Amino acid sequence: MTKMQSDRSCLAIILAAGEGTRMKSRQPKVLHEVGGRSLLAHALAAVAEAGADTVVVVIGPDRPDVASEVRALLPSAAIAIQAERRGTAHAVLAAREALSGKHDDILVAFADTPLIRPQTLLGLRQALAEGASVAALGFEAQDPAGYGRFVTRDGELVAIVEHKDATEAQRAIRLCNAGLMALDGRQALSILEAIGSANAQGEFYLTDAVGVARERGLKAVALQAAESEVQGVNDRAQLAAAEADFQRRKRLEAMKQGATLIAPETVFFSFDTRLGQDVLVEPNVVFGPGVTVADGAVIHAFSHLEGADVGPGATVGPYGRLRPGAKLGANAKVGNFVEIKAADIGEGAKVSHLTYIGDASVGADANIGAGTITCNYDGFFKYKTTIGAGAFVGSNSALVAPVTIGDRAIIGSGSVITKDVPADALAIGRGRQIEREGWAKTFRDKAMAKKSAAKKTPE
Repeated sequence: MTKMQSDRSCLAIILAAGEGTRMKSRQPKVLHEVGGRSLLAHALAAVAEAGADTVVVVIGPDRPDVASEVRALLPSAAIAIQAERRGTAHAVLAAREALSGKHDDILVAFADTPLIRPQTLLGLRQALAEGASVAALGFEAQDPAGYGRFVTRDGELVAIVEHKDATEAQRAIRLCNAGLMALDGRQALSILEAIGSANAQGEFYLTDAVGVARERGLKAVALQAAESEVQGVNDRAQLAAAEADFQRRKRLEAMKQGATLIAPETVFFSFDTRLGQDVLVEPNVVFGPGVTVADGAVIHAFSHLEGADVGPGATVGPYGRLRPGAKLGANAKVGNFVEIKAADIGEGAKVSHLTYIGDASVGADANIGAGTITCNYDGFFKYKTTIGAGAFVGSNSALVAPVTIGDRAIIGSGSVITKDVPADALAIGRGRQIEREGWAKTFRDKAMAKKSAAKKTPE
């Protein structure tokens, strides 16, 4: 943000009143997710990063679910209700009270346009700071059919003409309306109210703000963004398209920041995934929300991470699963078919294969054998297992929480441990082995004889 922008107050109005019936869903369109967070959350984050100090979200009537999402994401945001759906300008005027304030910049964004960049919104604000009263965002459409066209002259925006109203010459214009707009706060309410004469459909178009401004001798300008950045989401196919573009963006960002993705098209990120330098990600890895991977870590193929913190030099997988609350120390190892949940795995500790560690703490350099599980749940409550530094837990052991394994203790393979084990102790909790010489041969001989007799007996 430039100093000119930071000195200016900004009101952002996010339009989220669309019902999204084409989504064929019980939940409203704006609560569907891209990159692990709702479309609405993307829009709120973008306007916040663009410097909005006041945010109003315009929603439809009887939408407590959308209102709850707004309050959870940004408690300071105000909510306005558009009781009738009569166009974008009508929706913006639902925030009339906020528009009556003394904001320098008014940003109008859409909750179903999740990929808009804060830098693009800052560009609209910069245009206002440089003297424009209206700044509209456009894009060059591969197929402009159906979109409003930007008519420009001498570097200024003259009009936004709807496709159905455009002449053949205007339809040849490829710079199309993306819908997002910024208005000078001193003029915004007056301009919006002047749109008041409804069109034939009884709607009030925000695009008419350009014509009103021009009639008053005010400056209107057009800015341009990539088509992928301003794509809207109205159905499941468009939701998938937005997800695909979001993933391409995140993959490129990760590689530019020093991570190696062996097969980028097979790696899936969430909005807040953070990868350090020299991180190596193998094919077919999914990062759910809340994952941070420190420098030099390796995420092997077919792993799934969510709500996890992977330390420097640590390794995960292949086929590893880190659930929320998993925290791996430096150079820790979580191997194939291992699940970690709400557990700290200390520096250099190894949980190499076929293991579940939940609600636990594993000390530095501990070694957890294959098939070990922490029995952390009794059907009602969760309990913690503490495994000390340098401890060795033999394969196929069950640690029944709450229980503590002391530093450098050894647990014999196949043990069920129900009591605390002191440091440097050996604990074995399994039934005594009994051998009966010849029992197996006798058993087989009897069984074979019985089977042979059954075959000779006529039915």
